Amino acid sequence: MEEKLQQVCQAFCIEGAFQSYEEIKVGNVNRTYKVNYLRPDGRPKSYIIQAVNTFVFKKPVEVMENIDKVTEYIHAKQPQRTVLHFHHTPDRKIYLFDDNGFWRLFNYIPSSTYNTCSDLEVVRSAGEAFGEFQMLLADFDAQQLYVTIPDFHDTRKRYQKLLADVAEDPMGMAAQVAEEVEWLKSVQEQACRLTDLYEAGQLPLRVTHNDTKINNVLFQPNGNQAIVVIDLDTVMPGLVGHDFGDAIRFAANYVEEDSPEAEKAGVDMEVFRAFTQGFLKHTAATLTQQEVDTLALSCFALTCELATRFLDDYILGSPYFKIQYPEHNLVRARCQIALAKDMLQKLDEMDAVVHQCMEQYR
Repeated sequence: MEEKLQQVCQAFCIEGAFQSYEEIKVGNVNRTYKVNYLRPDGRPKSYIIQAVNTFVFKKPVEVMENIDKVTEYIHAKQPQRTVLHFHHTPDRKIYLFDDNGFWRLFNYIPSSTYNTCSDLEVVRSAGEAFGEFQMLLADFDAQQLYVTIPDFHDTRKRYQKLLADVAEDPMGMAAQVAEEVEWLKSVQEQACRLTDLYEAGQLPLRVTHNDTKINNVLFQPNGNQAIVVIDLDTVMPGLVGHDFGDAIRFAANYVEEDSPEAEKAGVDMEVFRAFTQGFLKHTAATLTQQEVDTLALSCFALTCELATRFLDDYILGSPYFKIQYPEHNLVRARCQIALAKDMLQKLDEMDAVVHQCMEQYR
C-alpha cells in the first residue's frame, strides 16, 4: 500500500520526501489514508488520500465535479476561509482513475471530530457550520450540479418502494413489520409534504450537503469551534429542510439511531434549540417564509423517510445498509419510528423554537 500511496502522491504533484502513512478507519464508504511528507523546505506536511467507493458512487467523476464547483465557489467568495483543498493532476483533474481505483487527494486539516456530543456549544457550532455552508452557496445555481443519487430524498418514492416490496414480500418477512408499516402509512401524507411542496413549486432548490451528521464537521483541536464542513460526496441539488431535518434527526435524538431501546428515543429540545440557533444565525436572511415554516416538519419527514428505508432494507434481507446482526435494520427502523412519534407530539414546540430564532436573526 505504501508504494501505491506514493504513486498517487506523485500523480497529484506532491513535492518532498514520503515519510509515513496511516489508515483512518472512521467512515463506512471510502478507504482513507493520512500520508506524511517532508517538503523540500524541510517543513512537514500531511495529506489525505481517499479511494472512492465506486460501488456506492456509480459516477465518481460527477461527484468530484460537484465538489470542485462548490469548494472553488466558496474559496472565491472568501479566500481566507478554510475549505477542503483538492490537488490537481497535471491535466487539471482533481481525481485519478487507474487500474487500482478512483483516487483523490486533499490537504490534511489538524482538527477534532465528534460522533455524538452533549456539549450544546459544539452542537450550536455544528449548526453554524452547516448553516454557513448553505449561506455561502445561497446564490449558487443548484442546477449546475449533477444529481449523483437520483430521488435520494423523494419521500413519496421511498414510501412507494416500501409498500411495493411489502406487497411482493420476496423474503417472506413482511408479516414481521406489519405494525410498523401501518403506522408509517398513517402519517404518509404529512411525511411527504416536503416533497409535495417542492413538486408544487413552493420550495426552492438549493445546494445541499445531504449528510449533515455532526461528525462531518471538523472542529478546532480540543475546542468547540467549527473549522469546516467535510464529506462532500453527496453535495447536490436539494431542499434546505433535507439538511436541517437530517441533522436534527441524528443529533437531537436521546439515543443512537440503532438503539434497541426505542422507547427511550425522542427529541432533546435543548439540542434542537442549540442547533437551530446556529443554523439560522447564517441562513435566516436567505430562507423563504415557506422554508422557515416547514423546518420543524422537515425533521419529521426525514425521520419517517429513513424509517421506510431501514424497514424496506430489512424485509429485502438487508442488501444496502451494513448490519451487525440480522435484526439490525428492524431495530433501526423502530428507533426512527419512535423518534418520529415524539417529533409529532412536539411539532408545535419545535416550530415555535424555529420562529423564535428567526425573530432573533432577521
